[in-house]
Amino acid sequence: MKTILLVEDSDDIRETTAEILELAGYQVLTAENGKIGVEVAQTTKPDLVVCDIMMPVLDGYGVLHIFSQSPDLQNIPFIFLTAKTERTDLRKGMDMGADDYLTKPFQEIELLNAIESRFKKLEKLSNSFKNTHEGIEEFYQKATKHADLHSLSADRKVSTVKKKQLIYAEGDEPIKFYFLKHGKIKTFQANRDGKEFITGLYNSGDFFGHIAIIENTEYQESAEALEDCEIIGIPKHDFLELITRNQSVANQFIKMLANDIQEKEKLLTQMAYNSIRKRTADALVMLSKKYKSEGQETFAMKISRDDLASVVGTATESLIRTLSDFKADHLIEISGSEIRIVDERKLVNLRG
Repeated sequence: MKTILLVEDSDDIRETTAEILELAGYQVLTAENGKIGVEVAQTTKPDLVVCDIMMPVLDGYGVLHIFSQSPDLQNIPFIFLTAKTERTDLRKGMDMGADDYLTKPFQEIELLNAIESRFKKLEKLSNSFKNTHEGIEEFYQKATKHADLHSLSADRKVSTVKKKQLIYAEGDEPIKFYFLKHGKIKTFQANRDGKEFITGLYNSGDFFGHIAIIENTEYQESAEALEDCEIIGIPKHDFLELITRNQSVANQFIKMLANDIQEKEKLLTQMAYNSIRKRTADALVMLSKKYKSEGQETFAMKISRDDLASVVGTATESLIRTLSDFKADHLIEISGSEIRIVDERKLVNLRG
């Protein structure tokens, strides 16, 4: 049973609305002002909040602001319920991240439809983006194609970057956010001996270089073209203005950053506990999922042994020996710098 938190200072409206929601099959928690509502939400984590705006102690805008700042509450659907009908009030609530806005007096069916709509969207999102590598990658692709975000790259100058050319270097101050129109990009960190560890791989249609801007730090990694690329540089100011005024885009980037961290933690765990064979197999499968074209039966990619060794986290000599073993086992084919996966299923299931 879904739990709905109803925050409303009018006793009559609160009791009547709670009764409607309970008859519709929801468990209802109530609060007579914003402060109590926040306290209830922090302890119960409701599935959805219906909240009045004009309330004593803490108004609805204050409640929503606290929700938006809390990692535990920020993703809970939030519906404003209010007698205020001015367009500026509506716009303020939506800009702050409210999911819907109902004005009093309202029809019972309006409220129930608004709630049901939010739950359906959540269910669809949950089913679409399972907590798997494939689900995270799918979410990332859809998130980065958000309409407002994608419009940043429209009608801007396209720059050509040659293979092995640096786009930015570790320690540089970020002044641009990048859209990869065509090609393949890697991001990497290098130690004092010059040994590289690849931290990210990007394909046509991806954005990159945003983490340093959001964190307001220097670049913690370098970006280099794996092949001839076309990129679009978007000024830092334009990007920050968008995520500041558009809560939806900001939320997308919060989730993308969380996914980036999860993927890097996964890589570090694999490097700590998996054998070189397993890590190499996982790296090849990851490249296939990242760069395999739609309709392509088998995946093949030209990649230097140094770059692949950086993905795996091993010495180039060790990688070459492992690739030779995979070739002998008929898992891959090698032609110059090109590696073609012959049996991806066996690579996925490789244990050691």
